[in-house]
Amino acid sequence: MGLSSALASAMSGLRANQAALSIVSSNVANSQTPGYVTQTPNQIEVTTGDFGATAKTTGVSREIDSYVQNQLRTETGGSGYADQMANILKQLQSVYGTPGNSGTLENALNTFTSSLQALSTSAGSSSAQRVALGAAQALATQLNVTTKGIQSLRSNVEQDLATSSQAANAALNQIADINTKLQGLAPTDPSAANLMDQRDQAINSLSKYVDVRVTTDGSNQANIYTTTGIQLVGAGLASQFSFVSAGTLSATSLYNIDPTKSGVGALTIKLPNGSSIDVAGNNVVSSGQIAADLKLRDQTLVQAQNQVDQLAATMSSALSDKTTAGTPVSGSPAGFDIDLSGAQPGNTVNLTYTDSTNTQRQVTLVNVTDPTALPLQNATNANPMQIGIDFSGGMGAIASALNTALPTSHLVFSAAPLPATATTLRVTDDNSGLAKVNSVSSSKTVSSLTSGGPQLPLFTDGGQALYTGAITGTGLQMTGFAGRIAVNTQLTADPTRLSIYSTSPVTPTGDTTRSDYLYSQLTTAVYSYSPQTGLGSASQPFTGSVSNYLQQFLSVQANASTQATQLQQGQSVVVSTLQAKFNSTSSVNLDSEMSNLIQLQNAYAANAHVMSVVQSMMNTLIQAQG
Repeated sequence: MGLSSALASAMSGLRANQAALSIVSSNVANSQTPGYVTQTPNQIEVTTGDFGATAKTTGVSREIDSYVQNQLRTETGGSGYADQMANILKQLQSVYGTPGNSGTLENALNTFTSSLQALSTSAGSSSAQRVALGAAQALATQLNVTTKGIQSLRSNVEQDLATSSQAANAALNQIADINTKLQGLAPTDPSAANLMDQRDQAINSLSKYVDVRVTTDGSNQANIYTTTGIQLVGAGLASQFSFVSAGTLSATSLYNIDPTKSGVGALTIKLPNGSSIDVAGNNVVSSGQIAADLKLRDQTLVQAQNQVDQLAATMSSALSDKTTAGTPVSGSPAGFDIDLSGAQPGNTVNLTYTDSTNTQRQVTLVNVTDPTALPLQNATNANPMQIGIDFSGGMGAIASALNTALPTSHLVFSAAPLPATATTLRVTDDNSGLAKVNSVSSSKTVSSLTSGGPQLPLFTDGGQALYTGAITGTGLQMTGFAGRIAVNTQLTADPTRLSIYSTSPVTPTGDTTRSDYLYSQLTTAVYSYSPQTGLGSASQPFTGSVSNYLQQFLSVQANASTQATQLQQGQSVVVSTLQAKFNSTSSVNLDSEMSNLIQLQNAYAANAHVMSVVQSMMNTLIQAQG
């Protein structure tokens, strides 16, 4: 090797050492900088004709495990989802209170039923009547408070959607801005590496709120999509979330895909191409905090409200509704006559029959006076199937509508012939032997406190209107009923009606008929509950007493909260593990950097020594020639 070649090699080595030392210095200086990824120099060997081989630094590489990074982002989204679900469901448990303690639905119901039992042992006692009335008011108040708590959580989630949307937009804009800055820069450019660190941090922040899938093209542009394929970021362009809050939510503030009918805040995403998509209606996000907020607001907490509304509705109807069995029709075809007079909106006729396959079917005819609510929607295999009919339309019109609604049932509906009243409906088989009418009964809401029967409209909707289960085009009377339920003001004015159920003749002193009935209706009578409560299914709804139902849905909610907390803890472990694995290759290892520094210093000294020796030799040659 000639002296010139040796000098060139030593100088290139010094330059390579200086570049590497600069990178080591940067690594050490940024060892505590969040998101900083360890850099290593890219060095190649360059061969020239006159000077042989020399070293050349062509940029830097980021020490990053892309597979682990993508997994970490996925699990970060899952963690954001789990954290929010666990947090809100834990707060929901606080709304319900600790079982057995005062200030809970369970305690309020037990206190009320106990007061009714005590009233039966002290019939006619004004003190027992006042205690029972006070217990009823406390139960109604507890239902009101529970509804307020649930809706407060929904309103909080609504506010969080606004905050999360703003945070996601900030991350999206930052990613798009960095994409623009990276255009024209080689991936190995040191300045590009720093920008990519910042971009990765922004993507990590975004993954907390929504699920992300990241691809990088040849020009080092990050393209980000949700797992459903909606583009969030392209080359210099970012989608934007837009949230218009509905403010404080109530039980009747429900999501509807039709924005003109929706009662909650509208969350949309405007894509780079200018189009706008309803995030909730199109399932744009499936993980992250925003997905959790949407599920909590529109499903989980709505179902919790349905549960307490169903409790309030069942309890109210159980005490006020009078069920009357149909009158058997003599001769053939066999069936029953049922009187529809006095039925209020929401009152029902319940029909049980055996069909041609020897399967028992149930049909509930609901008095629906608002035509915009018809036809009623039934879930697949709903049992009972609901059919909405305006009972005031006359028996001929009712019979015609029912025959049309049940064309293959082998049942015949008609106006009962005289001497039946004009409000009597007849239900029979068609005499083919392919169907049998087993039973028909009507349930009507009693409005008088002294109707002559033990039924009592103890609870009302807002203090005045009766709860009848009415269905209108705007929704169910049951929706939000737990927040409006109150003790009948007529009963508040005269608590003796808890015992007196007839004024002609007057209920005998000491008669426990009404108090016994009320107690039995709330503790032993069995009811069927809507599958919208999350209990049972459309074909096999949950059945049980009021107390059984309350215990069941509280247990379901407690289990859901426990499972959410367990998922949160599990996600935390997964994220921590992945973060540690990512850091093991991407974060600065000071021990490794110090070792590199020593090696570089030694190499630098060696190259400098070579240059010194070459310089000495050249000086000797020059002196010899002189």
